[in-house]
Amino acid sequence: MRVYLDYNATTPVDQSVLAVMVPYFAQNFGNAGSIHSDGQRARSAVDAARESVAALLGAKPAEIVFTSGGTEADNLAIFGIIGSASGAAEHAAKKHVITTAIEHHAVLNVCEELARRGVDVTFVPVSSSGVVDPEDIRRALRPETLLITVMHANNELGTIQPIEEIGRIAKAADVYFHCDAVQSAGKLPLDVDLLAVDLLSISAHKIYGPKGVGALYVRSGTPLEPLFRGGHAERDRRPGTENVAGIVGCGKAAELAAQQMAGDTGRIGALRDRFEQATCGMVPAVKVNGDRCRRVWNTVNFTFSGAGGEALVIALDLQGIECSTGAACSSGAVEPSHVLKAIGLSDDEARSSVRISLGRFTTSAEVDQAIGVLSGVVERLRALSPHAVSEVPAR
Repeated sequence: MRVYLDYNATTPVDQSVLAVMVPYFAQNFGNAGSIHSDGQRARSAVDAARESVAALLGAKPAEIVFTSGGTEADNLAIFGIIGSASGAAEHAAKKHVITTAIEHHAVLNVCEELARRGVDVTFVPVSSSGVVDPEDIRRALRPETLLITVMHANNELGTIQPIEEIGRIAKAADVYFHCDAVQSAGKLPLDVDLLAVDLLSISAHKIYGPKGVGALYVRSGTPLEPLFRGGHAERDRRPGTENVAGIVGCGKAAELAAQQMAGDTGRIGALRDRFEQATCGMVPAVKVNGDRCRRVWNTVNFTFSGAGGEALVIALDLQGIECSTGAACSSGAVEPSHVLKAIGLSDDEARSSVRISLGRFTTSAEVDQAIGVLSGVVERLRALSPHAVSEVPAR
């Protein structure tokens, strides 16, 4: 039996989501921009999905923009705010963005591109537990600050950032605030007013919906320059023919997320804790990375000293266990995770780390199977490693 423990990378499409999507591929195939009956059926389906996504976020349906996923939503939010400022007299001189050192590359690379274009960007560090201090955000503010962008839950560590506090800081400073909530949607209750965000990104395939669709919340009155030019879809904020089947799936996934969040939290959280405790009890020289309390309930990131993370992922896969490493492959070289480096891990430690993420379809039997395999795989890899662990440090 194969065991999938990589839910932060993607989730399987829930069968209820698939069932509502299928008719929109062939039977109800109308263009949502058409005024005839088929088109209006498609438009009604898109509008219903928009209401479901808005309900998950505590937003108004008119504030939801459907995109091709979380990456586009992040790009639209950040480039959209910067682009709109260039044409607004009151913001024309504001060319400063604040973010953190542990953002997903969908935000990090956008900010680096802005820096290349002459926008000043401050990358605020995080603590060794992987949490940013809101006061560091406050201290980074300048008169020319236009935007703060901070993720809600980190994709590698699961650590939860103090979004409410940062939102209050942004509001008091009259600065736009964007939050990448791709990893927190469906895991944590989201209320855009409570979080005090102006923009918030989610992705359907992280909440048991289809790949290739996501959404950006845009608070009413927030200016947003579109990334593309074309027709008038999504209230002129995202031109192009709507992906009706995908949007319908996104809406259903959001509806299910709202309904099942409480139950998932308790059941999956207990499985994660059992996996973590068993691993720490059975495997010597293992470290749990990030804050062990302030994190989403499905994620744990381990460093197994003396066992390379990439080799460990491959060896576990051969044993039927699927997980991931935060390392990125660039030009044939495995680069250590920028997130793990940001919390103080050495290159060797970062390269010896793996992320385990559980989900809605994870079973107790699967967790037991993974526990039974992991310690033996780590032991074999350490025996082959030139940096084999000779003694067990205190945990």
